Amino acid sequence: MSNWLSRWWGGDVGHSFRTSPVAMVAALVAATCLFCAVFAGWVAPHNPLDLATLELSDARLPPAWIDGGSSKYVLGTDSQGRDILSALMYGARISLAVGLASVLLSLLIGVTLGLLAGYLGGWIDAALMRLCDVMLSFPAILVALLIAGVGRALFPHAQDSLAFGVLILSITLTGWVQYARTVRGSTLVERSKEYVQAARVTGVSSARIMRRHVLPNVLGPVMVLATIQVATAIIIEATLSFLGVGAPPTSPSLGSLIQEGNKFLFSGEWWITVFPGLMLMAIALSVNLLGDWLRDALNPRLR
Repeated sequence: MSNWLSRWWGGDVGHSFRTSPVAMVAALVAATCLFCAVFAGWVAPHNPLDLATLELSDARLPPAWIDGGSSKYVLGTDSQGRDILSALMYGARISLAVGLASVLLSLLIGVTLGLLAGYLGGWIDAALMRLCDVMLSFPAILVALLIAGVGRALFPHAQDSLAFGVLILSITLTGWVQYARTVRGSTLVERSKEYVQAARVTGVSSARIMRRHVLPNVLGPVMVLATIQVATAIIIEATLSFLGVGAPPTSPSLGSLIQEGNKFLFSGEWWITVFPGLMLMAIALSVNLLGDWLRDALNPRLR
């Protein structure tokens, strides 16, 4: 593992990163958000999930610098008396967990089906590509509404426990198509090359050829796509939570925080919505910039 990291850091990709101020700033912002999300229990000033520590008298307090520093809440509080700064850290944990989990599942499904379609061809390729066409016609929001409606009908007393499953499943069902199509296109190119033909002649099984020879050579575009899809998945999660389909109101995800603050935006309590929105923008923008840099670094024609 250390040898791989040293080759990566000392190679073209590492040099591209060290000479790109935009990539370094984006990586710093993304790493800071990830650190605060993972270690929210240690770095957050308050625990917004502990209802016993909440005071309704502290609800909708402005940020500390607005009321002359008398407030103990740096970014103010929401309508439930939760510290906005702490809620952002815990909310980023939920949003990042849903985004990363859905992207990993989409990656696993899409890469597997894309390899099978591109390498085997025939009716398998045709059937999988038609399935991709069908899935592209259903946006993630519509799939989430459908799954949430079915879940509420089947499990009316377990809506909160099903909320995160609905988020991950809906994003995964609509996200694997891009990976499948990308891997299929790259596999169609790789399977006609000499090293694959030589492996076939020597009697190597198709499963081993796909796993050991074709897969490593098609992962470059997949890594770029996965990086960008993380930001997309986080935005979808925030959108679904804003619409009330995603995380429950008691869980401070970024989408639910924006939805809660939207009720008080025109009454002057702007900080309840603005700060979660800025946090969401910072995460999505930093991850997208990293994806753009990785695309350029892995494709020498773009440098």
